Formats: sequence, structure tokens, C-alpha cells
Amino acid sequence: MRCFLIFVFLIQLHAVCSFAQISMKNEQVVMRVTVENGDTVYLAVLKELEVRAPRVFKSKADERAFWRLVYHVKKTYPYAKLAGVKLGELNEHYLRLNSEKQRKSYSKQVEKELMSEFEGELRKLTFTQGRILLRLVDRETGNTTYEILKEFRGSFSAVFWQTVAKLFGANLKSQYNPSEGEDKTIEQIIRQIEAGYL
Repeated sequence: MRCFLIFVFLIQLHAVCSFAQISMKNEQVVMRVTVENGDTVYLAVLKELEVRAPRVFKSKADERAFWRLVYHVKKTYPYAKLAGVKLGELNEHYLRLNSEKQRKSYSKQVEKELMSEFEGELRKLTFTQGRILLRLVDRETGNTTYEILKEFRGSFSAVFWQTVAKLFGANLKSQYNPSEGEDKTIEQIIRQIEAGYL
């Protein structure tokens, strides 16, 4: 009985919604239409549009700093996105392994693959780009770089690299907070990048 009701619903839906072809200057666009009270209404899904006031800078120095930040975010954001994807894949496979020995072996194998693929590019990042990348990794994965290191390389390695980072003024434990400070500006930049404005 349930299958019959679904079938009837689909037939009614097909009767109400159909497709129409519109010719516009030698181009044909196929659109979904519905008929309501004898009127044909075209249905279209529009791209999300963010409306905001133009950015106003207090000084030329502020404007230069903003565009420099845009450059750094555009350079590091793809690596952060990739880190989120790779970490998801790593976690999925990592949890399926039975012994700690297999997990360590798998972690080292993945680390070698990633180092051979991205080490040269990541070494070319500036200090500022590296600092931004640390926070963007937290944004994409939900874990700070320190937590990731601690999980896959152990506490000693995480503490060692945190100490090295501190010597250079960075912090592996820095969390991404999109509602305050520089992170707020970074979040706005990322939204504009994803929307195709930057």
C-alpha cells in the first residue's frame, strides 16, 4: 500500500512540475516549471548572495595590511582544506587498524607520502603564512595542530614542536575564532573566496 501511495504521489508531482525550454539568443535553457491556478511559474535555484557594505579602510596602511592578509589566506587555504580531507581519511583508516604497531606504521607511511608531495611547497611559506595555516587547519579539522600531533606522533613530539613554535613566536595550540580579531577578517576573506568574489 505504501509503495502505491508513493507511486501516486510521483505521478501527481510529474503532472504539476514539468520542464520548459526557453530560447534566448540562440541558447536554450531548460528550466523547471509548475502550474498554479492556470499560471506557469518558472522555478530556479539561485546562487547565494552575500550583501554587505564596501570595506572602508582607516588608512592606506590598513588597506595594504588587508590585501596582504588576502594574499596569505589565498595561499594557505587550499593546504588547510587538503589537511581536513587527508585527516578525515587518515582517521577513518586509522581507527580500523587493530594494534598500536599498525597504527604507528600507517602514520609514518602517510607522513612520508605527504612530506614527499608537499614538503617543498610548505617550506616556501612565510612565517605569517605558516601562522595562518595553523589556525586554518584548526578551522577545517576542528583540532589544533598540537592535538593532531599529539594524537598521531605522541605527546613528546607535540611538546617538542610546540616549544620550537614558541621560540619563533607561533603557537600550535592556537584556536580559530571566527568572531574575533584577525580570525574574523580571515573568515570574511574565506567566505569571499568560496563565493568567487576574491
